Amino acid sequence: MSTSPSDSEKGILHPREQARHRTLSRLAAGPEVGRFVEWYWIVEWDLDEPYTAEVLPFPSVNVTFEQPGGAFVNGVCTRKFERELRGRGRAFGVKFWAGGFGAVTGLDVASFRDQVLPLTTVFPDGDRLADLMFAADSDVRRRAVFEAFLRDHLAPPDPSYELVREIVSAMASDRSVARVDQVTERFDVPIRTLQRLFRRYVGVGPKWVLRRYRLHDGAELLAQGEVAELAELSASLGYFDQAHFSKEFKQQIGLTPAEYAARAAAERQITYR
Repeated sequence: MSTSPSDSEKGILHPREQARHRTLSRLAAGPEVGRFVEWYWIVEWDLDEPYTAEVLPFPSVNVTFEQPGGAFVNGVCTRKFERELRGRGRAFGVKFWAGGFGAVTGLDVASFRDQVLPLTTVFPDGDRLADLMFAADSDVRRRAVFEAFLRDHLAPPDPSYELVREIVSAMASDRSVARVDQVTERFDVPIRTLQRLFRRYVGVGPKWVLRRYRLHDGAELLAQGEVAELAELSASLGYFDQAHFSKEFKQQIGLTPAEYAARAAAERQITYR
């Protein structure tokens, strides 16, 4: 039985502003591929003026089918991702669990970090898959086509990957987990083993993954207007002080937390007045 995909806006920067320029929907992964695929996402736009959508990506590989555009493998992106939307278009994306793409393919995911590759670079039969995906008459059918393809590439159960997935899930969902030593203690995994597993499956280190999820939490709370004091937010996310949080937030997102919160507040007034 498949699970419902998240409707969280985590990772989407300026979510209310984006929502005025494009639509976003998600589909759950089927039970057989759900060990590796978290969900499918569909973005559509029809614009008179270009708009640049900004995302702080998850530590995941995505496979995307874009019209117009083509079919691509998007490696784990360690920077803010920006995509200019022009005219009319749509994208159907496959969001793998952190580590899931590496588990399916056996590839060194770190080797294409911050890169976008043609689908055929990873799957020699990717052209045929892309043709079938673009010919499908609905997103539900596209999901079925992709899952039929992926079933031919599924790896057998892998205890190491399942451990990585469990660890990453805890990092994502538990804001009290702010340091790598908390992870090693909770899961009784030596630090070198944890680093090796994350390099093999996720493509980035455990410390980076933790920081990315805490930035997701901070940006989401700021966008929702749920932050009274930045110092309290910084502490709740495990930062040493507010200055450290503000510096990292601006490095990754391009605005200070206060600037981001102010922009979100202005957007909420536009959206709901």
